[in-house]
Amino acid sequence: MNIKTQLNESMKEAMKSGDEVRKRTVRMALASIKQAEVDKRVELDDLAVTNLLQKEVKNRREALEEAKKANRADLIEANESEIRVLEAFLPKAIPADELRALVQTAIAETGAAGPGDMGKVMKIVMAKVAGRAPNDMVSATVRELLQPK
Repeated sequence: MNIKTQLNESMKEAMKSGDEVRKRTVRMALASIKQAEVDKRVELDDLAVTNLLQKEVKNRREALEEAKKANRADLIEANESEIRVLEAFLPKAIPADELRALVQTAIAETGAAGPGDMGKVMKIVMAKVAGRAPNDMVSATVRELLQPK
């Protein structure tokens, strides 16, 4: 079952059970998926949907940080619950040490010597990670390992 189907089923279940947070969050995710499909005039595959859901989670995390700065407990709770709902549809995250090993392997494969080779390494790592780690986390790891010592 693809992710979009899972989202639709989850929304139906949330409507039946009266789970307002899940219903609202899944509805927003489906709306952003539909908008992306309309904009690109194609049906999104699971990888594109996963990337879009990761972007939604990132947006919620940024809003969570702002809510913490503003000391707004209601917004903090709302964003945390929305993040939990969205993360249920994402593939299991790759552990940091496993990501580090993948990056080191990619550096060895490409013969990367410094920050100038970051693009080559990122291309290989992103293909292997395939939505199991946020792009910013991958690029930070690559940047760290390519720094001259």
